[in-house]
Amino acid sequence: MKYAAPPLITDTTVLPQLVACPTCDTLYHDADIPQGRSARCLRCHRVLMTPRPNAMTRIVMLATAASVLMIAAISFPFLSLETMGLRQQASVIDTILAYSDGLMVPLSLALAALIVVLPLTRLMAILYAVGPMALGDKPARGAARAFRLAETLKPWAMAEVFIVGVAVALVKVGGLATLTYGPAFWAFATLVLITVLKDNFMCSLIIWKTLETRSNS
Repeated sequence: MKYAAPPLITDTTVLPQLVACPTCDTLYHDADIPQGRSARCLRCHRVLMTPRPNAMTRIVMLATAASVLMIAAISFPFLSLETMGLRQQASVIDTILAYSDGLMVPLSLALAALIVVLPLTRLMAILYAVGPMALGDKPARGAARAFRLAETLKPWAMAEVFIVGVAVALVKVGGLATLTYGPAFWAFATLVLITVLKDNFMCSLIIWKTLETRSNS
């Protein structure tokens, strides 16, 4: 069973007790939602809050695992290609550097940012913002800014888009050569799955509420 969000209100004198839908900006009274249930926006049906037991601990564990996998993904060979007796290995760094000459430099920088720098920065920001609270402590100094950065970077962290693009490319070249997946490929694929799972556990409104409550305690 899912809880609908509380009714729409328009009284601006109670703004401190309101939450806004991130999609359509509809305002609702802030309310406690039982664990395992969810609150949805009545207008656009977006899930607003989904409390889960030990959610912050799970977020920290998954973000840590994702960070380790990201480092592994850029440190080890991604795949090798063999045809006519010739064998060539490639890594994520090799892919980025392949466009590092001439007019293709902006593309190289974009690849580095979207598939490595921004995802890793977002993971570090989540760990900084949520980690101390998962241990039962007060938020670290600047935790709100770190979490805001993590939320801002979410649409631009495109590791999963990269792995989908790689999968499409591998289908097209699979019949032309012998492909061998390296450790980085499996690390990147696992990273995408863990990122999806982490984002599923992470309820932004609840984290914001926890940040505010523990900062003022």
